[in-house]
Amino acid sequence: MGWMAWTWPTAAFFATIAALLVVFTFLAIRYPETPRAGVLRIETTRGDRLFITLLGSAFINLIWLGLELAPQPWAMVVCLVYAAAVFRWV
Repeated sequence: MGWMAWTWPTAAFFATIAALLVVFTFLAIRYPETPRAGVLRIETTRGDRLFITLLGSAFINLIWLGLELAPQPWAMVVCLVYAAAVFRWV
């Protein structure tokens, strides 16, 4: 994998995404859920909310980089708050 120029942050990022997918697959099998409608008025499941969170977090990080608001690790704090809001209200 040396040709891909993996760094520890990149590997940690993809390992986290893989771990989330495994955990959410386990949760879907062990604890099936019925879709619920939140503030968007569309039915969403845990997986849908995870996808919305990941997509929104990508945009938050891109905007953070583009506007140079603060050091990048602070964007993760914003993403965690965003994730909590999505899983609570969407």
